[in-house]
Amino acid sequence: MSTEFPVLRNFVNGSFMGTAEGRTSPIIDPSTGETYAYAPVSSAPDVEAAIEAASAGFEVWRDTTPAERQRALLRIADAVEARAEELIAAECRNTGKPVEATRAEELGPVLDELRFFAGAARMLEGKAAGEYLKDHTSYVRREPIGVCAQVTPWNYPLVMAIWKLAPAIAAGNSVVLKPSDTTPVSTLLLAEIAAEFLPPGVLNVVCGDRDTGRALVAHPVPQLVSITGSTRAGMEVAAAAAPDLKKVHLELGGKAPVVVFDDVDVVETAERIAGAGFFNAGQDCTAATRVLVHERIAAEFTAALAAAAKNTRVGPPSDPGAFFGPVNNAGQLERITGFLDRAPEHAEVVTGGSRIGERGFFFEPTVVAGLRQRDEMIQDEVFGPVITVQPFADEQAAIRSANDVRYGLSASVWTQNHGRAMRVSRRLDFGAVWINTHLPFVSEMPHGGYGHSGYGKDLSMYGFEEYTRIKHVMSFHG
Repeated sequence: MSTEFPVLRNFVNGSFMGTAEGRTSPIIDPSTGETYAYAPVSSAPDVEAAIEAASAGFEVWRDTTPAERQRALLRIADAVEARAEELIAAECRNTGKPVEATRAEELGPVLDELRFFAGAARMLEGKAAGEYLKDHTSYVRREPIGVCAQVTPWNYPLVMAIWKLAPAIAAGNSVVLKPSDTTPVSTLLLAEIAAEFLPPGVLNVVCGDRDTGRALVAHPVPQLVSITGSTRAGMEVAAAAAPDLKKVHLELGGKAPVVVFDDVDVVETAERIAGAGFFNAGQDCTAATRVLVHERIAAEFTAALAAAAKNTRVGPPSDPGAFFGPVNNAGQLERITGFLDRAPEHAEVVTGGSRIGERGFFFEPTVVAGLRQRDEMIQDEVFGPVITVQPFADEQAAIRSANDVRYGLSASVWTQNHGRAMRVSRRLDFGAVWINTHLPFVSEMPHGGYGHSGYGKDLSMYGFEEYTRIKHVMSFHG
C-alpha cells in the first residue's frame, strides 16, 4: 500500500480508531479510475468493538427524553449545514457526482430529513390509556429497540446514511452503520460532525467488505438490521438475521414502470422522464428507466426521449453543466456494458450504448427500444443511464406489463385523464406511485416496496415507527 494516500479509520465510541488486522482497500475516484485513499477492511474484532460501544451508548441514550433527542438532531442538522461544502466535496469525489447537482438536489433533503426526525421524536402516537378490563388500566409504550445494525449503498452514501441513522437515533436507539466499501468517506465525516452532539457509542461507523457486513448482521446483539442495497444482498441479510429472529428492514432493487398515455405533451413528458431516468447516472432503485408508452405515440415519444438523452450532459464533479457523472465503480460499468452486449437481435439501441472515453467510469445516456417483456433488460435492474421503451395497446395491457416484474418499489403514470390516473395508480403493484412526475421524495411520506424490492418503510412517521417496539402495560387496581 502506498503511503502517499490517506488511510481512513472507523469511527467508534466517539472517535476514530484503527482496526485489529490493519487491512485496507483502495478508494477510487470514479471520474479518473485512480486511487486517492484507503479505507479499513474491518474484521470480526472490529465489529465486536463497535457493537460493545453501541451497547454502552444505548444504555445512556435510551433514557434521554424526546426533547433531548430532538435538540441533538437539530444541532447535528445545523452543523451539517455549516460544513455542507466539506461534505459535498467528500461525497462528489467519492461518487463522481457533479458538485452543482449534489448541492441542489441532495443537501436540502439531508437537512430536511434530520430536522423532520428531530420533530418526529416528540410526535409518537398510540391508543389512549383506559380500563379495557374492569379494575385494570392499560396503556401502550413505544420504546427504542436497542442496537441497530445498518448497511448503506454507494449510490447515495450521505442521503442513505441520514435515512438510516436519523430515525434510529430519534427513537432512542444506538447505531452501528457499515457504508459501502467504495463510498465510506462522507459517512465517516458525518459521524465526526454528529459526535459533538451525541454520547459516545450512539453512532458508530465501521468500514469494510461483504464479510464485515455479514459479521455485523449475524452478531447476536443488534435487534434490528436495516439495509438499502441489491436484492441479492437483502436476501443474504434476511437469512443471516433469521437465526436470532432479528427485525429486518429491506429497501432493495427496483424496476420502475413509467406508464405514458397518448394524451400527454410528448416532448415535455419525454424530457422530464429523461431527467428522472438519467439522474445520478440512473443509479437509483426508483429511476424512471422502464417506459411503457401508448402505441399511438410510441415512435414520436421514443424520438423525443432519444433527443433528450443526446442533450444530457455527462461530466466530472467539477463540470457545472453536467447532469450526471460516472457510474460508481468498474464493476458497475462492466455490468451496464454487459446488458448492452447481451441485448437480443430485436433490440434497437436508439442512442448511446457505449462507454465514454477510457478514463473514469462514464457511460452514455442510452435509450433502447424493441425489447420484449421477458428480455433481461426489462426484467432485471440495470442501475445505469439506460432507459427502455415498450409500446402498449390499452390501459389493461399497460398495467399487466408494468406489474410483470419481480420488483415492487415505485412507478409513475403520465396522463391528463384524472379517472385513468386514479384507476392505474390503484392497480400498480408498487410501494410508491407518482402521477405526472417521477422521483420526488418528501420527508413526511413513506418509501418502501413489495416483492423483491423488500419490506419496511423509510422516511415519514411510518419509517420512524420501524425503529420502535410496542409494549402493553396493564395495572390491576381493584
